[in-house]
Amino acid sequence: MLELRPAAARGTANFGWLHSRHSFSFGHYYDPEQVGFSDLLVINDDRVSAGKGFGTHPHRDMEIFSYVLEGALEHKDSMGTGSVIRPGDVQMMSAGTGILHSEYNGSQEAPVHFLQIWIVPNRVGVAPRYQQQHFSEADKRGRLRLIISPDGADGSLSVYQDARVYAGLFDGDEQQRITLPAGRHAYVHVARGSLQVNGQPMTAGDGARLRDVQEIGFSGGQQAEVLLFDLRPVELPGD
Repeated sequence: MLELRPAAARGTANFGWLHSRHSFSFGHYYDPEQVGFSDLLVINDDRVSAGKGFGTHPHRDMEIFSYVLEGALEHKDSMGTGSVIRPGDVQMMSAGTGILHSEYNGSQEAPVHFLQIWIVPNRVGVAPRYQQQHFSEADKRGRLRLIISPDGADGSLSVYQDARVYAGLFDGDEQQRITLPAGRHAYVHVARGSLQVNGQPMTAGDGARLRDVQEIGFSGGQQAEVLLFDLRPVELPGD
């Protein structure tokens, strides 16, 4: 079963310097039918103006990763980490016992466009950690590349949860089918462009819940960039 979550149905936030679309309930946006899916809690599609950003703020017991689509995102945290994240980079932060961090547009001229995604961890009170890895366009061209996994398989980043995240780029005749273990849930988020997922047309910002579907096919892409989440079969309120 595929349940489409159209881009236009997402929550919105506009603070002038920040334009954000929320796939799930977040901040002042609350929809009892959209409070996450399995362990996937947040997908925020953020556009931050030049030179602006999120000041220092805390997180605790949450797996948070950033996926940059355009521009440069500057990160600093209480572990002493400082980095700039650009397209192709994936940053994973395990907040654990508590962390302070800030995120700013690293450019004084161009906006930054990125996805911030939260996954509920399977353990609490761990020591905070930071990871960053670059996945080239060639790694993702016409295929789904594992970028996050519980055990850091195939050069992916590690997450404290039974979840796997894949990223892919599809255009023209490029296509792939992926088979998930029986009984899993999946969530697809189209970051940009358009493509078909099991024959269902999807465009930038669209999401889809998939239950009891082992084979997922990606085809008909038009400059598409897509994320696939392989998740435990856990139902949250509103699922």
